[in-house]
Amino acid sequence: MNHSLMSTYKRLPVAFSRGEGAQLWDTEGRVYLDALSGIAVCNLGHAHPAVTAAICDQARRVVHTSNVYGIPMQEALGEALTGLAGMQRAFFCNSGAEANEAAIKLARLYGNRRGIKAPSIVVMENSFHGRTLATLTATGNRKVQAGFEPLVQGFVRVPYGDLGALRAVAESQQDVVAVLVEPIQGEGGINVPQPDFLPGLRALCDSKGWLMMLDEIQTGMGRTGRPFAYQHHDLVPDVITVAKALGNGVPIGACLATGEAAELFAPGNHGSTFGGNPLACSAALAVCETLRAERLWERADTLGAQLRGALRERLGDVGAVTAVRGQGLMIGIQLDRPCAALVSDALAAGLLINVTAESVIRLLPPLIFSEAQIAQLVDGLDKLIRAFVARS
Repeated sequence: MNHSLMSTYKRLPVAFSRGEGAQLWDTEGRVYLDALSGIAVCNLGHAHPAVTAAICDQARRVVHTSNVYGIPMQEALGEALTGLAGMQRAFFCNSGAEANEAAIKLARLYGNRRGIKAPSIVVMENSFHGRTLATLTATGNRKVQAGFEPLVQGFVRVPYGDLGALRAVAESQQDVVAVLVEPIQGEGGINVPQPDFLPGLRALCDSKGWLMMLDEIQTGMGRTGRPFAYQHHDLVPDVITVAKALGNGVPIGACLATGEAAELFAPGNHGSTFGGNPLACSAALAVCETLRAERLWERADTLGAQLRGALRERLGDVGAVTAVRGQGLMIGIQLDRPCAALVSDALAAGLLINVTAESVIRLLPPLIFSEAQIAQLVDGLDKLIRAFVARS
């Protein structure tokens, strides 16, 4: 244990020295198949040539100047990213939590300008939006909130995917100005709502004058089979937050907006020292250009369907597996028991996975996964799950 670091992480007993595509090598030279992508971050895999070249080229020129000055690379990224997302304007920051903070501030500014002195935002049970005080409060997980009270006021919580509960809030509370929701819940267990949920939410927001704010931090950048998950539906949100895969490992986040929400911030309303600096934007621009040129979201759609189908076929006779769900390459295998031990089991077998919501194996392979790697992942999981169930 390194005593110079705060004890914020329960780390696995491994460290990696290099990566290429969907593979990582540890400091002892052992190779692993990465089915987690740094938790939905390295969508293009490790050491992607275009991203590597962009970072190296920009590092030779200038890394940081601050937002006191114009940043051409940031402007180019703004054009590329809003084009992918169907939005109008972007604010760049350093993380998903910061992107959600920006969205929360937009909602409060929107409400206050409408004469609502204490505006509220509707959020969902089992959600995850970050670990700052505001995003921690918005998160629907009491475990991560415990010990950090008093929490931030101004949030109303309802069950995920429940349009009836949202309509009840609309009838009973007059101070609501926005809804913040994940199109698919990631940390909450890869929970996919019914197909009518997002369209119904859009209609409700329109009728009540609420901002529809989508947390696409885990679902965005091609992960679900579209550039952004909401694009599976015929609708446009008011605000989108994105981070994780935007820089393929280089820290960067963004809050995107359209319509009235895009015009709310004025100079002095919000800011970031490092947000949107040339180095981060060069990496993110390479990601956007690669996604668009290769249409990698289509690959995610195809490979995701193959992976879910293969897992259902192979694990169909395992009674402890109660569901295989997801969209694109965002997949959860639901077990009928806690299964955190599978993470260490998989590591020992040269496979990187994750368990969330205590009993859901979360798979987030890079979008450049091959069909052979899909087969390798299915074979490995089949053996690991059967062995785990037999002894648990």
